Amino acid sequence: MAWSAEQYRLFESERTRPVRDLLSAVPPREVAWAADLGCGPGNSTEILLQRHPDAAITGIDTSDDMLAAARERLPGLRFQQADIAAWQPDEPYDLILANASLQWIPDHAALFPRLAGFLTPGGNLAVQMPDNQDEAVKTLMRQTAADPRWADRIGDERSTLFPRHPVSWYYDLLKPHCTHVNLWRTQYWHVLPDGVDGIVSWFKGSALRPFLTPLDEAERALFLAQYRDALAQAYPTQTDGAVLMPMPRLFLVATR
Repeated sequence: MAWSAEQYRLFESERTRPVRDLLSAVPPREVAWAADLGCGPGNSTEILLQRHPDAAITGIDTSDDMLAAARERLPGLRFQQADIAAWQPDEPYDLILANASLQWIPDHAALFPRLAGFLTPGGNLAVQMPDNQDEAVKTLMRQTAADPRWADRIGDERSTLFPRHPVSWYYDLLKPHCTHVNLWRTQYWHVLPDGVDGIVSWFKGSALRPFLTPLDEAERALFLAQYRDALAQAYPTQTDGAVLMPMPRLFLVATR
């Protein structure tokens, strides 16, 4: 399943709030060059532009659909198709933003110092990543994927986890390359008026993709129905029919 800008934007307000919180913690300084790694449909890039309207900003993403949406949204900016893990800028940047993107890349021990090395002196690496591997939305995803009807085709995806390290690990990793490292963890509670159907819709635009990709259309429908039933047992419905979905996120701002 290819990334879908339309599916992703169904929850744009909720997905954009963390990038506002992240950028508000970046130390103020003049920014001439900035990059948005994993820019998606341009929602995070737009916040970056609002904060630094005079900066030359480049958005990076692997998805054709996401880049098309970002170019339509922000026609004056430069967007480039590239893999973050292999990205090699020609010049250093004053600010590198990575909002909910670096969790898709496995080798953080190599990735984070590499990105810090692309900063100008005094430049900032600003990162936000979901930290929800132990939440029911993710554990039930993996349990559903282990069903014998499709487990052999989904394969290792049923047990795949995003890279996860203690906050102290990221500090020790980045401090030798940076003058200051600021880290924090926030738990958001997203109000989803459509109940558990809203949870399914949310993750169809992100974490469910690797599980659904190997399946045909009928199997995808069965997978999602089974996942939805499991979610209904884990997430109680509020009196107005909404569901409150917890979403813990890890933030860091590293200054070179």
